[in-house]
Amino acid sequence: MRFVCWSVFLAVSVLSAAKASGQQFAEPVPSMRISEIPAADQGLRESSRLNVHGGVPESELSAFTISDKLENDTDDKIILTGNAEVRRNDAVVKGQRIDYQRGTGQVDVWGDGYLMRDGNVVKGPEIHYNLDSETGEITNADFWLGAGGGSGTSALTQVFSRSQMRMTDMEYAACPCPDPAWYISAPRVDFDFDENEGVARNGVLFFKGVPILASPYLSFPIRKERKSGFLIPSYGGSSNSGYEFALPYYFNLAPNYDLTLTPRYMSKRGLQLGAEYRYLGRSYSGMLAGTYLPNDKQTQEKRWMYTWRHEHRFGHGFYASADINAVSDDNYFRDFSTIGVNQASIDYLPRVLTVGWAGSPYWQASVQHYTYQTIQDTTAGASYRYPQFNKEPELFVRGARYDWNGFDLVSLNYATKFVMPRYKGGGYPGLVDGQRLRPDGTRMTSYNAISFPVVKPGWYVTPKAALHMSQYNTNWYPGQFPQFSGRPGSESRVVPLFSIDSGLMFERDTHFFGNPSVQTLEPRLYYLRVPYRDQDNLPVYDTGIATFNFAQAFDENYFSGGWDRIADANQLTVGLTTRWLDADTGFERLSLSAAQRIYFDDRRVTLPGGAPRTDKKSDYLVGVNAALTDKLNVRFDAQFNPESNDRNRMTAGLRWNPKRLATLSASYRYERDPRQVSNPDYVYGPNDPNLTKEQVSVSGQWPLTSKISLMGRIDYAIDEKRTTQSIMGLEYQGDCCWAARVVFQRYAVSLGDKNTALFLQLELNGLGSLGTDPLGFLGRNIRGYQSATPPIPDTTTFERYE
Repeated sequence: MRFVCWSVFLAVSVLSAAKASGQQFAEPVPSMRISEIPAADQGLRESSRLNVHGGVPESELSAFTISDKLENDTDDKIILTGNAEVRRNDAVVKGQRIDYQRGTGQVDVWGDGYLMRDGNVVKGPEIHYNLDSETGEITNADFWLGAGGGSGTSALTQVFSRSQMRMTDMEYAACPCPDPAWYISAPRVDFDFDENEGVARNGVLFFKGVPILASPYLSFPIRKERKSGFLIPSYGGSSNSGYEFALPYYFNLAPNYDLTLTPRYMSKRGLQLGAEYRYLGRSYSGMLAGTYLPNDKQTQEKRWMYTWRHEHRFGHGFYASADINAVSDDNYFRDFSTIGVNQASIDYLPRVLTVGWAGSPYWQASVQHYTYQTIQDTTAGASYRYPQFNKEPELFVRGARYDWNGFDLVSLNYATKFVMPRYKGGGYPGLVDGQRLRPDGTRMTSYNAISFPVVKPGWYVTPKAALHMSQYNTNWYPGQFPQFSGRPGSESRVVPLFSIDSGLMFERDTHFFGNPSVQTLEPRLYYLRVPYRDQDNLPVYDTGIATFNFAQAFDENYFSGGWDRIADANQLTVGLTTRWLDADTGFERLSLSAAQRIYFDDRRVTLPGGAPRTDKKSDYLVGVNAALTDKLNVRFDAQFNPESNDRNRMTAGLRWNPKRLATLSASYRYERDPRQVSNPDYVYGPNDPNLTKEQVSVSGQWPLTSKISLMGRIDYAIDEKRTTQSIMGLEYQGDCCWAARVVFQRYAVSLGDKNTALFLQLELNGLGSLGTDPLGFLGRNIRGYQSATPPIPDTTTFERYE
């Protein structure tokens, strides 16, 4: 006869739960149809009612028994035979026979033993466990860890307390497969669940039955929480640094700060120490990182790098931030780029300190001290890269009020002290240590604008008036720069501005490749009037020629960056855009755009060396964006001169993504030397470089077989006639919970040097990766790249809830 007291069991369970939580019974929850549940709530998620039971003494926990046969003996022991179970709120025990001592909580199980507690499951032919003291032994056990998702076997499992146990002759894997590809074997492993720590003695990592890693002492976290210990090592090789091996150690110092130390051995350079310290407070956060190599075998010098980023909120709208970066020398990033990351293209390192206030909805202000470290290319034949002006300091005040009785008001105000760094010896002809490179000084600017947007269904018009006011105090140093002799040290400029921006939108129902669509027609007119002001005596600190594109075509100034030059204008920009949108989803299938400026007056304001513009019309701007199918996208943008038929700028690209793990991308970019664009008659000097850029990039990922995928990228500079970067890799997806990757990279670190790197990775799902992790690198460089190994979903202590 099977003894199952379900009604008593359910009633006592509910009463016990209410007593433990200290809550009263709530009113019944009315039923709800699935259609009435919000769409965002229909997915499976962990219920807030699933709480870990705690706070109730074991003596007050009710126990329930189920079996085919039940017997009592004289020692207050219950003998359960046949499909036997003992259940409490905090544990479940099953077996063919269970001897349960009610007074002590001792449970002895024979045959198909099963013990579950806190989501952890242990199975074995024989279990001896005390429910009250939470101690026991299980022989020849199979186990599953609910919080971490790992599983394995052990010859003997000893449970010392609720949080501590020891396993002898253990094999462990965190892979949910019947036959895991990898496992860890150790004669002894100690678990401490409260400390989130497992310690394996003389552990060996096996892959496909072959030992690939051994350690006399291995500490690892049980759950996905931070824990001090060694991280997965990385290794690889590059032509600049030789063979590389790094073994990070993580210090979990406190819940709100930690430290990672990374010794990195490079066969051509030596032993480098890296560190990263992260911290987080109630009102601040930041990171401090750096590296140090006491003696580079190649240069016989100290090599170092550091970076500090900090954000602080003081309350009442006040804040501060820091972004400080520095390296020991110009070649640091070329010699020590992290494997798989091309940092050699870094030209400037910023050092920024900011204090600001944003405590008003209409006003904000900041003071910023901004300096740079300029990274020079010291290879033979490379030209000197002039530093940027430091801002020591810059005061900024912004005021804005929108929709104030229909008006929008904006005020931008700057006061900046520009300082050009002195030249430091680097062997460039004609330059000496301490030489002043350019004049410096201060600039105060104020831009104030008022507009009145009128927006109606199908059309809009926005008239706007603005006023630029500037004051310059410049140290021309005529003794060092004779060409500036006679220029005034103080100069002011006031420039008014007026513009009208207007547009229409028409729609009609149509079809796009046979599918119902909505086509729009969006003409736009933008008129700009800025009177001429002579600005030839003003210095140029941070201003250049803006890239002519669809956004800039409707902008107020021909120049970008600062306001050292404000272009005179009497012009009209005409733009037209048409789109095809899916009628059901609104998804944009195709857009065509064109724009051109019409000039009513010649532009006279130029940068030094530039020529006035006398054309009556600007270059044409055209753009195409098309999603020809759900898998194929193309884009094209161009700027060309209708009179000379010269192209001044062109970008094009396509991306095809027919299925998972399959994508192909190609792009082309051309940009004429900006000096030729602004002045077609520009003549190059004997040492004047041509700044025209023309590049092609091709990248992709493609499955060769069901297991092997090929990925790669090639960047070719047509103007330089060389490959600036090439990547080639193979990825193998294993049968269960593993993948292998080999990636080759070759990239230009300067005009005259290249670096070659090769790195390998064996990814073991649930454990980590052996070797250098290329996933982030591949994702940055190969558009649409996807890892062949899907992530293992997170588990909880309720994963095996009974």
